Amino acid sequence: MVSTQPRKQRKARYDAPLHKRQQYMGAPIAKDLREKYGRSANVIVGDTVEVVRGDHAGTSGKVEVVSLKDGTIVIEGVTVTKVDGTEVARPIFPSNVVITKLELKDDRRETIISRSR
Repeated sequence: MVSTQPRKQRKARYDAPLHKRQQYMGAPIAKDLREKYGRSANVIVGDTVEVVRGDHAGTSGKVEVVSLKDGTIVIEGVTVTKVDGTEVARPIFPSNVVITKLELKDDRRETIISRSR
């Protein structure tokens, strides 16, 4: 921990290197998967998530983009309409979603998630 001051906490978060920012990309796991995988996991491209907070609450879809720079994820089906009528993806913070299906193509990921229990 850097400091107890919120100002310095925010600064440390915004100035963090990418390997530290990866730790901020965690999201809770759905209740039916918790017995096997634990309470939370990092969100990766391909995971199926459900938005639980905000205007798009209840929307479910696959993760298309994970941005460590912004600390956000883009989910298919979560879009906003611009004034000119075009649809653009709405970035969402991972803390506002629940992982409903894990992408387990990578064997290493399952061992990492199971190890964190």
